[in-house]
Amino acid sequence: MDIEILSEEENPMLHRTDVKFEMAHEEATPSRLSVRDSLAAMLNKDADEVVIRKLDTKFGMRKTVGHAKVYDTADRARDVEQDHMLDRNKIGADDAGEEAEEA
Repeated sequence: MDIEILSEEENPMLHRTDVKFEMAHEEATPSRLSVRDSLAAMLNKDADEVVIRKLDTKFGMRKTVGHAKVYDTADRARDVEQDHMLDRNKIGADDAGEEAEEA
């Protein structure tokens, strides 16, 4: 999977960078988590700091355009992002599992 950054826009109020990217893939559209991990590695960030908002693959094409939000810290992501986006990106899933085990 090859990822190319198309644009980056700083958002200092929310302590994040909005990233638009394009990726080429040989098979089916990669999963949100594999894209998140690849983008995080490319940007030298932790996976919990990257939230994939949208992946758009045109029918029959092997290119996908995506939008991601890259936060300064994972705590900032948890404060700003909606719960369903955190669930989709598996951010804070480990913390919730630990809390459930303690209860």
